[in-house]
Amino acid sequence: MINVKDTLVFQGLYYITRELKDFLITLGNIGYDFTKVLFYILRLRVNLKALIEQSSRFAVDSLPITLTIVGMTSIIISMQIAPELAKQGAENYIGMLSALVMIRELASIMAGFAIISMIGSSFASELASMSVSEQIDAMRVLRVDPVEYLIVPRFLAGVIMMPVVFIVASFTGLLCAGYVSKLTADLSLLNYIDSLWRGLYVRDIMIALLKSAFFGGTIALISCSSGYSTRGGAKEVGESTTRAVVWSFLAIAIWDYIFAALFYL
Repeated sequence: MINVKDTLVFQGLYYITRELKDFLITLGNIGYDFTKVLFYILRLRVNLKALIEQSSRFAVDSLPITLTIVGMTSIIISMQIAPELAKQGAENYIGMLSALVMIRELASIMAGFAIISMIGSSFASELASMSVSEQIDAMRVLRVDPVEYLIVPRFLAGVIMMPVVFIVASFTGLLCAGYVSKLTADLSLLNYIDSLWRGLYVRDIMIALLKSAFFGGTIALISCSSGYSTRGGAKEVGESTTRAVVWSFLAIAIWDYIFAALFYL
């Protein structure tokens, strides 16, 4: 006699149900933590010392890897685009195209990926370790709300510092693109800068800064919420960190689509 639990259909349905349950629980935790974060922000209950510390961590500590990723991506793209445009006699559009790609998409999305990999995963593992070692429970015993003390400063640091990271990353990416254009398309620096200005629009910059702020806040919130809600031991710490990274990647991709649909369609 065949055991129903051993059938492929049952196992498939069980897997889907389990994943759906985890999805809804995670989404609920993020939503609940977000409402509490907003509550403390609106009441101006922010630990300034922790905010400064997390801001430094969010921007300064992540800057080397962020600039490396953005710079290398810009170099690789420019190596392929600049010579082709030069062959078509369109070298005067290299700077404009570089500015459009860098400001609208490349700098913010690549910086977001770098922040998730380095800072988001760190937030998640740190809070998850505090949760499983009962440090968060100890804070509650001392009448200290962990959300106010741990999540609010990190969330605000992400919102405030991500646009700063975007600005530095954009400058680095455009500088790398100009250098590569000089080597591969023999485009002078003055011509590159002149073309660059034609691709820089105040509207694009403002949209990109706003999008970066959303990216930073979302990454911090998801990472902190995933770590904060962890229960169990070392295995669950790893699972929470993985969940934070995956959800953050998905979230900024969704935000990127929303901004593109709202402002560029």
